[in-house]
Amino acid sequence: MVSIHDNEIVSYEVNFKKGRIKINTKNSQENSIVILFDEVLTHLFKHEMSNSILFDIEKYEMEEFIKYNEKLLNETKDYCWPINYDTIKELKNKLIEGKYNYYVISSSLGLNGWVLAKEMTIQEEL
Repeated sequence: MVSIHDNEIVSYEVNFKKGRIKINTKNSQENSIVILFDEVLTHLFKHEMSNSILFDIEKYEMEEFIKYNEKLLNETKDYCWPINYDTIKELKNKLIEGKYNYYVISSSLGLNGWVLAKEMTIQEEL
């Protein structure tokens, strides 16, 4: 598996029509490493800045997504974000049934956050 630890984020693209997020990074050998999230439902990035350094991207259970984002979900429920739902329990069930994954992006510096997507791949660009 290709490592992303200590990679610098060069750029990222969010394509809402294709449901894809592409994060372009470089490792210490200046190799281009691409992180792709496919079938993205939504995401939340914070602290975007030049020279952002990744620490890791981990997949967590949907219960963790609900637990750590409950305040945000309650505040945005009436705006149908991230989807239309009546209760937090209903949202959790819809996300699980939809086979979404909760990917948490942690950094040593700069950009961090999370992505709800069905798949994530990491590949080295040649």
